[in-house]
Amino acid sequence: MELTKLFARTILDSRGNPTVEVDCFVEGIMVSRAAVPSGASTGAYEAIELRDGGNKWNGKGVEKAVENVNEIISPKLIGLDLSSPYSQELVDEILLELDGTKNKSKLGANAMLGVSMSCLKASAVLGEIDCWEHISYIMDTKPSIPVPMMNILNGGAHASSDVDIQEFMVIPHGFDNYKSALRAGTECYHSLKSELKKDGLLSGIGDEGGFAPNLPTNEHGLQYMVRAIEGAGYSTDEIGIALDVAATEFYTDGKYNFDQKKISGEELGEIYSGWADEYPLLSIEDPFDEDDWDSWNLLTKKIGKDCQIVGDDLYVTQVKRLQKGIDTSSSNSILVKLNQVGTVSETFETLKLAWDSKFSTIISHRSGETSDTIIADLAVGSNAGQIKTGAPARSDRTSKYNQLLRISENLFNYSTPFKR
Repeated sequence: MELTKLFARTILDSRGNPTVEVDCFVEGIMVSRAAVPSGASTGAYEAIELRDGGNKWNGKGVEKAVENVNEIISPKLIGLDLSSPYSQELVDEILLELDGTKNKSKLGANAMLGVSMSCLKASAVLGEIDCWEHISYIMDTKPSIPVPMMNILNGGAHASSDVDIQEFMVIPHGFDNYKSALRAGTECYHSLKSELKKDGLLSGIGDEGGFAPNLPTNEHGLQYMVRAIEGAGYSTDEIGIALDVAATEFYTDGKYNFDQKKISGEELGEIYSGWADEYPLLSIEDPFDEDDWDSWNLLTKKIGKDCQIVGDDLYVTQVKRLQKGIDTSSSNSILVKLNQVGTVSETFETLKLAWDSKFSTIISHRSGETSDTIIADLAVGSNAGQIKTGAPARSDRTSKYNQLLRISENLFNYSTPFKR
């Protein structure tokens, strides 16, 4: 079954910015479609997302990336047999060869990923299996439903508030199935709304659907998370807390501007350590700047036995960066985002390296999302164990949670990466 055409277009993401969508045609029939997400707080080492610049769309147009798919990539992939389970590797090899740069700056990671994901989906359709099953077959894994990390309180670059920490998440890990976990996390979301309203702090929401109040300190966010969990009728033994600090966003001249003070990495690490003792803190993502390797190492040594130390901007889903983190014991977990690296096959490679090194893995959305649900299939098919995809609100986030509900109707293996 041969690929006969790829067609890309501009669509809007959840922030109202343009992004790339790619349709894949086999034997003249459109069999799959993929839409590319986009981040707000991005790592310096991510693959390059091609934007047009100029005045249209405030410089964020993607017509050049769309043109690259339609005029450069599509002609090179026509005739490729997508019915082979090994076609994904060939598709991505051709993409990398066509681009020829280290950071995807020629064709654009948004153009390349749109094609890579659409071809992955097409192969699943041709094989008459679900996308998660196709991924599991390629990666040779035992698929499982991931534990959700649900972002219910937003700050940092994802909100217009005075909170430095970008995401406060609930992890409903103490449940026997995904449906129960999703319900518990969603009830915490509504409980938080009630707690904030009670204190006159209910205002807007952030890019990922979480509430975005102004708070006196970052620690107040943790206090509200505990109130939300207990207010929903759960214990902190059943539902833990995760943070995405996104510390690169407030790191300047070797100091962290945190709670309106300039502090060192060592001082910030002491704050995290204290929180880990006082709160049900199971995971801290990007606690330091993406090049502050020493601070990462110190924190991992100090609390890494009991807490996930997650590299996002630190690793940007790149094998080379991850290998450095492994060699220097800089963390024990990696956040995986397809668009940070730009192809499906490279994402698989990063996941395999993480598992070989006993790292935990989290499949993640971006703050600029679409209704595409491929990350749900990726989390299941790869047996990643955890998924991070925003608040249980707004269709760009709930589409992923709902896809996991559908999958869980036929797949009963539910991940339990945290101690109960």
